Amino acid sequence: MAVTVILEVKAKAGTGDDLLATFREIFPETRGYDGCIALDTYRNQDDPDVIVLVEKWQSRGQYEKYLNWRQDSGTFGRVAEGFDGAASIRFFDLTDV
Repeated sequence: MAVTVILEVKAKAGTGDDLLATFREIFPETRGYDGCIALDTYRNQDDPDVIVLVEKWQSRGQYEKYLNWRQDSGTFGRVAEGFDGAASIRFFDLTDV
């Protein structure tokens, strides 16, 4: 069953543009990764350093495999150096309502 992943990060003060530039560089690989259905990026209107990723994956296991790959390659750690605090990652199932 497909899963929606919502990842929210706050960039260090005044560096939201830099974080988005980094995402532009690395997201083509993410979108092409096995199991990735969609990835959209949103920026908070009231705080431009807050970025939310809404991702759809074929399964949570495929997302976790992808995340492990990003962590093992060092990409996640390098990107996270620009975060103000930890990223929030949440997993959601579509309902029939």
